[in-house]
Amino acid sequence: MIRQEEDGLWLELTETIRAHHEEIFGALSTATGLTQWYPVAAKVDARPGGTIVFGWDGEFSRKTTVAVLEYDAGGTITWDWHPGVADMHAPIYWSVEPSVEDGCKVTFRQGPFRDDRDALLTLGNEASTWRWHMCNMRSVFEARHDMRKVRPI
Repeated sequence: MIRQEEDGLWLELTETIRAHHEEIFGALSTATGLTQWYPVAAKVDARPGGTIVFGWDGEFSRKTTVAVLEYDAGGTITWDWHPGVADMHAPIYWSVEPSVEDGCKVTFRQGPFRDDRDALLTLGNEASTWRWHMCNMRSVFEARHDMRKVRPI
C-alpha cells in the first residue's frame, strides 16, 4: 500500500507469518536469520550505529552495506536504505508484533519518497521487490521452502 503523508509518499507492506515473533525478528536482525530468506551471506551489528552487510555471494565480493538507524530487541529495526538513484534516501522500518492466533505480524515501512517521476518509478520497483521478499520470508518460515532456489529475483 502506498500512503501520502506530510513528508512524502510511503510504502507499507504487511505479512502475517505463522512463526514465533522472536524467530521472525531474528530473520531481520541476525546473519543466520537474514540468510534464510534474503541475502546469500550477512554480517550484522544490530545496534544503532551498527551495520548490516548483505553478501550477494558467499565471499562478499558483491555486497551492500547499510547502517542500523534504530534497534529495539522487542521487535523493531530500521535499516538505512538508498534505493534506485544514488541521492535517494528511504529508510526501511521493520516491526514484528506477536499475534496469539496467527504467529506474528511483520510490517515494512519505507520512505519518504518524493512525488516526482524518478522517485515514483523507484517506489514501484521497491514495492514489487519487497513484496516478493516478504512472501519468500513467509514461505521459508511457514513451509520451509525458499523461493530463491526455484525462482530467484
